[in-house]
Amino acid sequence: MTTARAVSSLPRNLAFAYGLLIVYACLHPLTGWRSTGLPLLDFLTAPWPKYLRSTDVVLNVLGFLPFGFVLVPALPQRIGRIAGIALATLVAALLSFSMELTQNFLPSRVSSNIDLACNTAGAFLGALVGARWGHAMFDERGWLQRWRTARIIPGHIGDFGLILLGLWLLAQFTPDRVLFGSGDLRQLLGLPTPLRFEPERYILLETVQVAITVVSVGLFARSMMRGPSPWPVVLLLLLGVGAKSIATASFYLPGDALLWLTPGTQQGLLLGVLVLGVALLLARVLQHAFAGVALLAATSLTNLLPQNPYVEVGQRMVAQGNFLNFHGLTELSANLWPFLALAYLSAVGLWRGEHLTRR
Repeated sequence: MTTARAVSSLPRNLAFAYGLLIVYACLHPLTGWRSTGLPLLDFLTAPWPKYLRSTDVVLNVLGFLPFGFVLVPALPQRIGRIAGIALATLVAALLSFSMELTQNFLPSRVSSNIDLACNTAGAFLGALVGARWGHAMFDERGWLQRWRTARIIPGHIGDFGLILLGLWLLAQFTPDRVLFGSGDLRQLLGLPTPLRFEPERYILLETVQVAITVVSVGLFARSMMRGPSPWPVVLLLLLGVGAKSIATASFYLPGDALLWLTPGTQQGLLLGVLVLGVALLLARVLQHAFAGVALLAATSLTNLLPQNPYVEVGQRMVAQGNFLNFHGLTELSANLWPFLALAYLSAVGLWRGEHLTRR
C-alpha cells in the first residue's frame, strides 16, 4: 500500500506564474489588435514553411519545458505518473493552442502549427523529467521542499517571494540596462529620456545606483528568509551577474559577456557589497525598512539615468524571432519588479506583525 504524498503549494504557484509569463511572451507587444478575416484554424493545416530557423524551434521547445516540469508535481496527488505526464502535456498544448489562436488577431505575430508542435513537445519532455524528479524536489520530503521549509517563511507568502526572486533573475537577462537596474517607467509611460551627463557625473550616479540596488535586492531576499545566513543572498547576486553576462553575450552583436562591467558598475558592486554586509548585521525591523527605502531610491535613479553609453558603442541588439519576444518579457519583468517587491515587503511586514501577535 502506497502512502499518499504531501504536495507543496510551490509547484502550483510556479506553474501559474510561468503560465502568465508564457501568455505575455506569446502575445507581446499586446497592441494593434484586429481581425484578419481569415479562418482562425487555417494555421493547423498550413504546409511546412520554406524557411525555418533552428533557433526558433529550439526556443519554442525550451520555452515550454519548465512549464511541463512544474505541472506534473502541481497536479493532485491521486493522479498517477503516466496520467500526470499526459495531463500536463495536454494542459500545455491547450495553452499553446489558445495562444496561437489568439495571435490571429495580432498583425505582428504569425500563428504556426510548428510552434504549437514544438511547444507541446517541450512540455512533454518537461513532464517526463517532472514525473521522474519533480516530486523528489517538491514533495514534503523532497530536497527543495526541505530547503524551503528550513530557509523560507511558510505559506503562500513564502512561495510568492521565491517567485519574485525568479522574476528578478529573469529581469537580469535584459542587457541594455545598468546592472540590476529595474523599474524604468519612461518607456511604459512615454516619458522622455534625460539628456546625457558628463562622464564623471554619469559614473558617479551609476556607482550609487548599482550600490543601492545591490543593497535593496540583498535585503529583499533576506526579508523572506528564516535565518540570518548570508549565503543565499550571495548566491542570488552571483546568479544575477551570471544572467547579465549571458544576456550581453547573447543579445549583442558582437557578443561580450562583460560589457555590463563599466567603471561605475565596478565601483558600485564593491560599495554595495560592503554596505550590504553591514546592513545584514542590523536588527530585522531595520533591515526591512532599509530594503524599502533602498528599493525606492534605486528605482528613482533608474528613471534619472540616461541610456548607458558603454553598451551603445560598436554594439547592436539581436532583432529577430523569439529573441525579441524574450527581450519584451525580460523588460516587463524589469519594469514591474521593484513595485511588486515593495508590495511584497509590506505584506511580509504585516505577516510578521501578525505572527508575533499570535505568539
